[in-house]
Amino acid sequence: MSDLVIGIDIGTGSTKGVLSDTDGNVIHSEVVRHETSFPRPGWAEHDPDETWWKDVVEICRRLTARAKGDVAGLCISGIGPVFLAADERGQGLRPAILYGVDTRSAKEIDELTERYGSDKILEVCGNHMTSQSVGPKIEWLTRNEPDVWARTKRFLMAHTYCIFHLTGEYVLDHLSASMCEPLYSPFTNDWVDEWVEDICGDLPMPRLMWSNEVAGRITDNAARITGLRPGTPVAVGTIDAFSEALSVGVSQPGQVMLMYGSTMVAVQISDKPLIAPSLWSNAGLFEGTSNVSGGMSTTGSLTTWVAELSGRNYDELTQLAGESSPGARGLLMLPYFSGERSPIADPNARGVLAGLNLTHSYGDIYRSALEATGYGSRHLLDSIKDSGGAASEYWAVGGGTTGGLWPQIMSDIIGIKQYIPKVTIGASYGDALLASMAAGVVDVNTTWNSAEREVEPNPDNLDIYGEMYKIYLDLYPATADVSHRLADIQAR
Repeated sequence: MSDLVIGIDIGTGSTKGVLSDTDGNVIHSEVVRHETSFPRPGWAEHDPDETWWKDVVEICRRLTARAKGDVAGLCISGIGPVFLAADERGQGLRPAILYGVDTRSAKEIDELTERYGSDKILEVCGNHMTSQSVGPKIEWLTRNEPDVWARTKRFLMAHTYCIFHLTGEYVLDHLSASMCEPLYSPFTNDWVDEWVEDICGDLPMPRLMWSNEVAGRITDNAARITGLRPGTPVAVGTIDAFSEALSVGVSQPGQVMLMYGSTMVAVQISDKPLIAPSLWSNAGLFEGTSNVSGGMSTTGSLTTWVAELSGRNYDELTQLAGESSPGARGLLMLPYFSGERSPIADPNARGVLAGLNLTHSYGDIYRSALEATGYGSRHLLDSIKDSGGAASEYWAVGGGTTGGLWPQIMSDIIGIKQYIPKVTIGASYGDALLASMAAGVVDVNTTWNSAEREVEPNPDNLDIYGEMYKIYLDLYPATADVSHRLADIQAR
């Protein structure tokens, strides 16, 4: 039998793990669900011990019990970028502040941008600061919770928190660091010392490594807790979306991954760092690689919202949406229910449902939610193209690809062919591949996945979606002022 590896991905609402051999054959998979806390409008948090660590330990135990033989390597990815303030022992001092769905640092974004200069930040970081950026989240903590900041000795993310407790190593991958604007530059692949000192003071920054390198090895104590063998290598890992891209073989310039999840993320591989004002210009998973990417704040979570509001399940709503028509019978939704990340970078944007009349049904509303993700994704991909990214092929991943309606709507609105991979487990499968690389049993050119089917755009729907997309682009600027005023009321 080939060597066995474990990949684990910590998501917004669940943690998923996979046990595979180093040829990419899945032996077993596990899922553990957890809660995300929204204590105030614009805030999103995780308890790191009860969510990240507890889940990883449980999945390791379940998967090692299934392993017939030793596990050669482990890799963890997670939501991000997030900011966990921790003490020297890696214990969280407060709940972790999540990625761009947490918009509490809007004031700090504006003030840091004024302090350093918008053009200078763009030149150094490749993009502007947004609610996704970690630097302003740290600035928020120093101002609002000084007692917590005074005890902070470690800056951890979901995957590096677990790495620290598994191996004792304080590390961060270059890709995740490149989403910590303005603390890191993808053009130098290093911390920006002047801005790190200004924002973080004397906080020790984690050691920078590439995602497929060995961060450390399982300690004796971690082995007792997890069931893994002492000394097992643990890869550095990365943020979930980028591991998900690797899971379907998106690793070459021009390839694009569209991740259908609670949020939508697009990742396009590039051969060099790009200046991308409204996007994320990042270091890559591997040395010598880069990517440009962006993410919407609410996509799959919109479908959950409609399902909970209507009291109907997804299958029923999908059937009803299929009975509606392209364009949802003139109903148009802005999907900014948690603000928006890319490309408008507006944490105070809010959802809009325009065109309602008394004949509209739950099927129309549900279809408008699916179509909103398509319009937002087209806007995002157009912005990537404008930054210099030339797309050659599109791979769709995530739970939303399993049904036929959502991917078809996406292809129709964007006008692209999407490849749906045979293995759709997602980021944890990419983590297993990274674990295999760290264990030294495969190289960086290894691809495990291939296409199971293709989704072609329906030419009959291009005109109506082209017309609706133009209205979509007009709707945000037409309603932004009202949305901002309402966001102010919600924040009181």
